[in-house]
Amino acid sequence: MRDARIAAADRPFGDPADPRLRNAARAIQTSRGGGSEARRYGAEVAIFLLPPASFFMTARLLTIASLALTLAFPTHLVGSAAAQPSPVPPDRGFGAQVDVDVVADGEREVIAGIMEHIEEAGVHSGDSAMVLPPFSIDPPVIREIKRQTKELALALKVKGLVNIQFAVKDNLVYILEVNPRASRTVPFVSKAIGVPLAKLGTKVMIGKTLDELGFTREIIPIHYCVKESVFPFIKFHGVDTILGPEMKSTGEVMGIDMDLSMAFAKAQLGAGVKLPMAGKVFISVRDADKKHVVSTAQKLYDGGFELVATRGTAAYLHEKGLPVEVVNKVLEGRPHIVDAIKNNEICMVINTTQGAQAVADSFSIRRNALVGNIAYYTTTAGARAVVDGIIAMRHKEVGVKPIQDYLG
Repeated sequence: MRDARIAAADRPFGDPADPRLRNAARAIQTSRGGGSEARRYGAEVAIFLLPPASFFMTARLLTIASLALTLAFPTHLVGSAAAQPSPVPPDRGFGAQVDVDVVADGEREVIAGIMEHIEEAGVHSGDSAMVLPPFSIDPPVIREIKRQTKELALALKVKGLVNIQFAVKDNLVYILEVNPRASRTVPFVSKAIGVPLAKLGTKVMIGKTLDELGFTREIIPIHYCVKESVFPFIKFHGVDTILGPEMKSTGEVMGIDMDLSMAFAKAQLGAGVKLPMAGKVFISVRDADKKHVVSTAQKLYDGGFELVATRGTAAYLHEKGLPVEVVNKVLEGRPHIVDAIKNNEICMVINTTQGAQAVADSFSIRRNALVGNIAYYTTTAGARAVVDGIIAMRHKEVGVKPIQDYLG
């Protein structure tokens, strides 16, 4: 093992000429040998122990992940973090996903921003809403993320900007990917903390040090900044709005406020979402999400919204004591949910689904909500955040002020 790691380290980072990298990728992509080949080659090349996103995090290759290949991920690359190998099953959803942007000069690194995704890991980072600073991750986990970030940036001797993506499950931190380049999140973080990161990163690349540039410590804002993605779905006939591991967004907006829920609401408004203040909310979620949608449904009901759901979701919410109007699925005959959407009876749609057939069956719901300019959410995390935002808007006027007032 030690000789294999040294030999791999002699080659450029991710050098495709390394036959073990090609073989590991081939084993992962074809699932040859029921995963044993992937594990065997992966044991020799640390960076491939968790396959890069391009190998399994696309809609076309999700079947690869669903084969439940459990890959061991020894953390050689993070120095003192090395411990017993940890099982990383890529087919099982992680909890929170975290993006970290860093500026490093080869000798020291400074974290520019730590962003917690609203949606769980599995939604492409370019499509997920993000919050800076993190809002739900425990401080010890944040400290571990910072420690691993520093170890990685210095070990890789990055000069310039670097983006690292982590997943957090049960207070364990997993490294998803390390990108030694500027990320699309850099403009967002720059506005959030008031520092021109692209300019700093460029100056470091041409030889300046962070000390010379005066950027020597992390800036943690006391306000909340929310990055929300903007999607072109309405321009393309037949395109589904469901979010997944393939990036679909073409733009971004930012909401900022001292209150997290209000910041999220501002981001939604900036993205062109029409947030309802009253009316009927349609809820239809997959079985795995039913327990997660109850609190959101309760907040909607307590806020005066009427709840409408398909039979399975309605039965579950009834069991939890919530009054719900049952509506037919499209396949169950008319009048059905698409009729209600077209008749402007629904003000918001919460719809999660799983499996090719279920996605196809519910496509008309999401598409008609889009065409009707009705707010729709395809993750329970996104739905929970927007309901909190709607409640915040009811109790506080949406205010606007220069970003410089937040930065002080």
